Amino acid sequence: MPKDLDNDLFDIAQGISFEDGPNYDLERKIALLTCGVDEVGRGPWAGPVMAAAVILDPDNIPKGLNDSKKLSKKRRESLYPLIMQSSIVGVGEASAQEIDEINILQASLLAMRRAIKNLSHIPEYALIDGNKIPKRLPCPASFLIKGDAKSLSIAAASIIAKINRDKFMANLALKYPEYGWETNSGYGVAHHRKALSLVGITDFHRKSFKPIRDLMTQDSPSTS
Repeated sequence: MPKDLDNDLFDIAQGISFEDGPNYDLERKIALLTCGVDEVGRGPWAGPVMAAAVILDPDNIPKGLNDSKKLSKKRRESLYPLIMQSSIVGVGEASAQEIDEINILQASLLAMRRAIKNLSHIPEYALIDGNKIPKRLPCPASFLIKGDAKSLSIAAASIIAKINRDKFMANLALKYPEYGWETNSGYGVAHHRKALSLVGITDFHRKSFKPIRDLMTQDSPSTS
């Protein structure tokens, strides 16, 4: 059995090819009201981890959906309103403080669970990108490794999560302009690293992440 499918989903997925990119075949074979779930923001040094859950309308799926990482910013932004208008969407997040308290993996799963619970309709099934399933979901679920490259529902969720997190960080950059979060989304790029050395950390930095933890041990300044 492939490592990316549990037993039930493996049986359902028999005969489906994902070589040409994400499709809706898996959702059709599941034959239930299915949401795709994805998260973004595990790697940044600052800001929340964000997740989205999307239930597509099978009769009105926006053309060009794909893993958000494979799309240009312009293409993601053009698809975003189409998904929002034609789909049922839920968004969830876990804060930097929660990441520090429970670790980034558990925070990512928490954000996913919140996204599903924030849907206006409770799904009958959830397809979760990755290799873990959040606990205490309101419906049955299966994980799907690299699901954003296989399932259109998960691909749509990846776009929603990415756009929402980028907007969150851009808004945060208005209060903390030194770090360049409007362009780097909190990742540890040179601009961000330089600002940390000059200005110090904020309440939105992930203090459990080694680069930030190391900086704190140097008794650097802190910005609230």
